[in-house]
Amino acid sequence: MLLAQAGHAVGIVDNLSNAKLAVLERIRALAAATIDFRQGDIRDEQALSAYLERGRFDCVVHFAGLKAVGESMEKPLEYYDNNVGGSVALLKAMQSRGVNHMVFSSSATVYGDAQKLPLTEDQPLRPVNVYGQTKAVVEDVLAAQAGAHSDFRYAALRYFNPVGAHPSGRIGEDPRGIPNNLFPYIAQVATGRRSALRVWGNDYATRDGTGVRDYVHVMDLARAHLAALDYLQSRGRSIVANVGTGRGYSVLEAVKAYEKASGRRVAVEFHPRRAGDLAENYADPGLAQREMKWQSSLGLDEMCADSWRWQSANPEGYG
Repeated sequence: MLLAQAGHAVGIVDNLSNAKLAVLERIRALAAATIDFRQGDIRDEQALSAYLERGRFDCVVHFAGLKAVGESMEKPLEYYDNNVGGSVALLKAMQSRGVNHMVFSSSATVYGDAQKLPLTEDQPLRPVNVYGQTKAVVEDVLAAQAGAHSDFRYAALRYFNPVGAHPSGRIGEDPRGIPNNLFPYIAQVATGRRSALRVWGNDYATRDGTGVRDYVHVMDLARAHLAALDYLQSRGRSIVANVGTGRGYSVLEAVKAYEKASGRRVAVEFHPRRAGDLAENYADPGLAQREMKWQSSLGLDEMCADSWRWQSANPEGYG
């Protein structure tokens, strides 16, 4: 939406495996722009190549990926097939059509169990789950492609934990089935759709025993993509950058903030730790600030308020 508002011509390709077509009209209305859509799979190189040729695109923003940490440990082949195989197919399609810029949605999970905090981009990558491994592999593929082709440039944005919703309350997270991410789960408990939040582990070496994460508002994240596009076009080189706030909040702190925003109690149930989860994880966002002129501006209160505005107005999501 922000891309269209900034004057970019935008086309979307999605296989709708974890999305609903109803959101498209809301995006178009909020952007006040024509946004093309094609249903397709990232692993379909031929279809991607044809679409890129028709649209005469000059950059791809690559969000397509399976992203549940726990599920990735249970279904590693699916994750490598979709996340790595799909990225290779997309890059082949881009190369065949002369599209030489990519903004890639990477992840802070590439760092694994942090040797020191906050996390900086020069730390070794030691992902401890399959999801993080696939993101690290794709970063390697991008670096290799850039090394082999001087006209190819990319921005790999290592997301920390995107939360919140569009401030209008018209667009937000609507996961299929039981949410894998914390805030949609909290939101569904707050609306009464679910009875309690499952908290995976309360014996970590953190201030209250629950996992600590760096949460970044989705609108700040969207602005980071605009900054990355500007960087690729103006600076003429690739970049790998953290996209986070530089501060971590625990699960229970997030719950309390959401209770304040919603005026609702959020019951919790403690369960054993999940394989592949980390105790603590937060960014040093200094590189993005220095190089891309981007930094977060919205805090946990805004994340919770916007999430609640979306969820309370759309208790069943997009229906």
